[in-house]
Amino acid sequence: MLLERFFDFRGNHTNFRTELLAGLTTFASMVYIITVNPGILSGFVVNSPLWNGIFLATCLSAGLGTLLAGLLSNKPLALAPGMGINTYFALVTVSVSAMLGISYRESYQACLTIIILEGVLFLLLTLLHLREKIVDAIPKCLRIAIAPAIGLFIMKIALTSNVSLFSEKGGPFFMGSDFFGAVTVGYAADGMGSAFPKMYLSAASMLTGFFAMAALYCRKVIGAIPLGMAIGAAVYWAGALTIGETPAAVLENSSWLPPVSDFLDITFFSFDLATFFRIGWDTALILIVTFCLVDLFDTVGMLISTSSKTNLLNEKRNMNRAMLSDALATVSGGLAGTSTVTTFAETNSGIAAGGRTGFTAAVVAVLFLMCSFLAPLAALIPAPATSAVLLFVGILMFAELKNIDFSDMEEFAPAMVMIAAMPVFGSVGHAIGLGIISYAIIRICCGRWREVSWVIYVASVLFIIKFFFTF
Repeated sequence: MLLERFFDFRGNHTNFRTELLAGLTTFASMVYIITVNPGILSGFVVNSPLWNGIFLATCLSAGLGTLLAGLLSNKPLALAPGMGINTYFALVTVSVSAMLGISYRESYQACLTIIILEGVLFLLLTLLHLREKIVDAIPKCLRIAIAPAIGLFIMKIALTSNVSLFSEKGGPFFMGSDFFGAVTVGYAADGMGSAFPKMYLSAASMLTGFFAMAALYCRKVIGAIPLGMAIGAAVYWAGALTIGETPAAVLENSSWLPPVSDFLDITFFSFDLATFFRIGWDTALILIVTFCLVDLFDTVGMLISTSSKTNLLNEKRNMNRAMLSDALATVSGGLAGTSTVTTFAETNSGIAAGGRTGFTAAVVAVLFLMCSFLAPLAALIPAPATSAVLLFVGILMFAELKNIDFSDMEEFAPAMVMIAAMPVFGSVGHAIGLGIISYAIIRICCGRWREVSWVIYVASVLFIIKFFFTF
């Protein structure tokens, strides 16, 4: 009863069981971040001190950031170090290492300054309510297209980076291009070598999970998404026995204790201001503003994409609180030692499973915090089962396209440019930026420049500078 009153289950037309299942669904669809993020940021040197420190920073920042968002906004928002921007951060770290002639670890600690200062700038924009003005200024056609665009991005992740394999023939091999994109199954087998049996199994279990979700969802079965995911996982582990892979083997040689020592020594409060600003004030400022700009539109895009089910866009107080929690999470994530923390696209999997309140977020937060102790268990959720969730949720998000006026070129052209750019760029923020530029230029060319908000013009100029004049 206490939880029901605090999170207002009745007012949000939900209940404890639905919220719990939604939280489990969201967590299961984004738990991959606890291993993928430290892999990307450490150069895939698994179990190194840097990897261990980033791993714990990822669990803590995701858990605390999600809990903060859920409690402040009472919405089912899930936060974690963002995909895409973490890759960009790793590239910047490599560049700074080369520029200053320092080790990658030293460069990483220096570049954490970017995340902290970007988060502070983000926080100021939120407290001054400028982020709300930016959201209100986004044209309706782009707002509508953000959800389908993110859906296409999620589907790309499901078919590419979420399942990647290596063999004596090289790699990485992906389901989308190397299995489904192969001319024949035999050609795929020859190209992937010893990785083919596992890829074959991955594709089969992903499709099984996806079809199960679709069938259960169409029959309005509560918990269709986690049930479908469980079916996909069961198929995977049943088939894995034939290729010598067992759940027990996955858990071997795994440490169940958090790597606290590496976390405290390597990443926690380890930002190095002095070293970072050796790259020059102008370069430093450009990097900080760039990360802030991308983070801003990543967050705005994710929050808008969730609004059709949660009514977040029409609740200004909760919208501002969601943005505030996102900014605070970015600052705390930088202090903990990881890249920008942002609202995850996988939030939509929990919403599709029925999540409507902050209790869904609280469930996700607790599970992420537990991951610091139970990290090996994350391996029991096979990537193909997660891919089935992402593929299904991505399709659900295309429903918003029906609200775009396809008879008006000025409306649907910028929207379609943004949708197409999202999976190609691999960045929500950059795709929105291209959509904004397209919208502004088309309106100017049509002589309707007065109808465009000054915020759109400023954002267009900043993105043009980012795309064409930053080196």
